Amino acid sequence: MTSTTRLTVAQALVRFLAAQYTERDGVRQRLIGATWGIFGHGNVAGLGQALVEYADDMPYHQGRNEQSMVHAAVGYARQSNRLSTHAVTTSIGPGATNLVTGAALATVNHLPVLLLPGDTFATRVADPVLQQLELPYAGDVSVNDCLRPVSRYFDRVTRPEALIPAALQAMRVLTDPVETGAVTLALPQDVQAEAYDWPDEFFAERTWAVRRPGADPAELAEAVRVIRAADKPLLIAGGGVHHSRAEEALDEFARATGIPVASTQAGKGSLRHDHPQDVGGVGHTGTATADELARQADLVIGVGTRYTDFTTASNTLFTGDGVRFLNLNIAPFDGHKLAGLPLVADARSGLQELTEALQMHGHRVTDTYAGEYTLDKERWEQRVDACYEAEEPDVRPTQSQVLGALDALVDESDVIINAAGSLPGDLHKLWRARSRDQYHVEYGYSCMGYEIPAAIGVKLAAPERNVWALVGDGTYLMMPTEIVTAVQEGIAIKILLVQNHGYASIGGLSESVGGERFGTAYRYPAEDGTYTGAPLPVDLAANVASLGMRVLRAKTVRDLRAALAQARAADTPTCVYVETDIADTVSAGPPPAQAWWDVPVAETATRPSAVKARELYERHVSTRRRHL
Repeated sequence: MTSTTRLTVAQALVRFLAAQYTERDGVRQRLIGATWGIFGHGNVAGLGQALVEYADDMPYHQGRNEQSMVHAAVGYARQSNRLSTHAVTTSIGPGATNLVTGAALATVNHLPVLLLPGDTFATRVADPVLQQLELPYAGDVSVNDCLRPVSRYFDRVTRPEALIPAALQAMRVLTDPVETGAVTLALPQDVQAEAYDWPDEFFAERTWAVRRPGADPAELAEAVRVIRAADKPLLIAGGGVHHSRAEEALDEFARATGIPVASTQAGKGSLRHDHPQDVGGVGHTGTATADELARQADLVIGVGTRYTDFTTASNTLFTGDGVRFLNLNIAPFDGHKLAGLPLVADARSGLQELTEALQMHGHRVTDTYAGEYTLDKERWEQRVDACYEAEEPDVRPTQSQVLGALDALVDESDVIINAAGSLPGDLHKLWRARSRDQYHVEYGYSCMGYEIPAAIGVKLAAPERNVWALVGDGTYLMMPTEIVTAVQEGIAIKILLVQNHGYASIGGLSESVGGERFGTAYRYPAEDGTYTGAPLPVDLAANVASLGMRVLRAKTVRDLRAALAQARAADTPTCVYVETDIADTVSAGPPPAQAWWDVPVAETATRPSAVKARELYERHVSTRRRHL
């Protein structure tokens, strides 16, 4: 007879989650490292009580905003190579719908997170309850259904016994390197508190093996053939290189073949910046070196990338005669993009197999090709030096000089986190990544507000590392609340808060497309109604301090260097606040975009700025290419 234990659904779920493990390459770790929670009706009597009941088995973190709790869990998961993550529980209603943005970010970036929102009564004995959405045409829909399109797996547990298959399916998806993303188990509040006799096998330790599939022999042979036939191949490293821990395999491939390696935002750091084959970021925010190689390439080898429009410059970048694509990806969906030859395999396994096969043929690019990209790389590094250099240390820094000051201070142990604004473009072009996981820029969803909670998640996963959240004033105002969590738990993250009085990135984009920077500055209205008056007297440093974090103000380059060094040495949460100078000259600011990005411009307009922008837009559109 099967032995059972009588527990509530919530208690059973917590015990089950505490017994789940992943294993890859012989390394085993917990799948759900902790649970974040904000409690209200819908989870306080269910999961809230269960987390108290089993506090020794399941660590708990108190959040301040539901979206930011998901961001913290995602930061933890990325730093843990997707082998461990956190769960997030909320009340019904606004608490649950606040998860949607975080869930979308996780799913877009293929990063695992478990969402456990409360839900309305399954029995409907009290109907409608507080915060319940009533739809006349559907009685079984709640606000949690908003999470369906942004979840890789969704289930609503309306009976206790339904938890068993739902929980097992949730773990399967979380640990699948192809399917992973946000997983949602909606939990009606009455069901959470309901008791059931659970088979003890449900609580036994379970290890989920994370696969490393190798390449199909026929696909591998064809891949080797097209690489050997290429005169100017270019490899593009995407986030899949990091997820697979394929950095060493990529290093061996690049050194053996001499093929240059460019990187997407998610793939940057796959090779160190000083690796002889690393040519920097590619695409709209890429380096001149990488983008020129992309234009000339006759073969593009995509490894773990999904080819977003920033990478392809909206399909205007890869314009070489007869250019072909070879896509090494664990996901067949991405392997077939751009009409490419698929090589469906784990990134590390596939690169190792390619290297071995190409070495058998003694294949390597020509010395002429290697010499060309090496010289171009040296020229680009000189441009980076010029952007970072501050000849006058007692003046307000530019944003590039802010990055230069940080670049001069950090070593390979530091982690740099960013997601939105003008900083991702500058970082992709300029930052010199020193280790495989130093560069943490979330650009799949580019979610404002991600940086601070993600830094907390990364620091929890790697407490020995210095973790920097780089945020502009616009991003900071979106979601500063988890500063309180960092202070409460003594999580010594570093925040570099850059004040440039508005949405600098979108302001520049607006100007380029005829929008005249409308609605992008944080300023008082002028007489004509536009926001072009004096800057607002907002003191963000004081706001940070009011939340309990130590703040170091820097007015000049010299101040900034000292403040950054002081913050790096601190063992408590610390913020460096700096107001930047908006550089008007190319020499003082970052290099302009080296490739286009498609943002449609008004087809008809009377204002000269929009008319001119449309003319330029049509010239770029004419260079777009469909790869068939």
